[in-house]
Amino acid sequence: MTVFDQFFYFIFTKYKARYKQKANTIALFYTSILQIALAFLLGCFFAAFFSQMHVNAMSSDKAWILFVIIALAIHFKNWISYNGKTRKVMNAKFNKKKAPKYNLALLLALPFICLVMGLILLQAT
Repeated sequence: MTVFDQFFYFIFTKYKARYKQKANTIALFYTSILQIALAFLLGCFFAAFFSQMHVNAMSSDKAWILFVIIALAIHFKNWISYNGKTRKVMNAKFNKKKAPKYNLALLLALPFICLVMGLILLQAT
């Protein structure tokens, strides 16, 4: 299991008691937003790095289009992998062993922290 699977299952179990049918959707969107924010941070890092190295590999417009395509692909991949049979298998695996405990506030703050760090890196370009 990946770290994102563990985050998904933790968010899913936290919200399952309160929002029975919406818990899967909430966990899916959280996992997608976190992965998209990390991709944004990585893209901003490489943009700042290539700017400092005076490498002109791609225009800004093409980079944003590529980011949108990557974001859609990440969400589609998560939607396919965390629905149906895969989630039931993951539930069975996590029910057998003790699931790790995470700080919910920190997990919810991670995407925002990544976005802020990415915006700071964008200012460097």
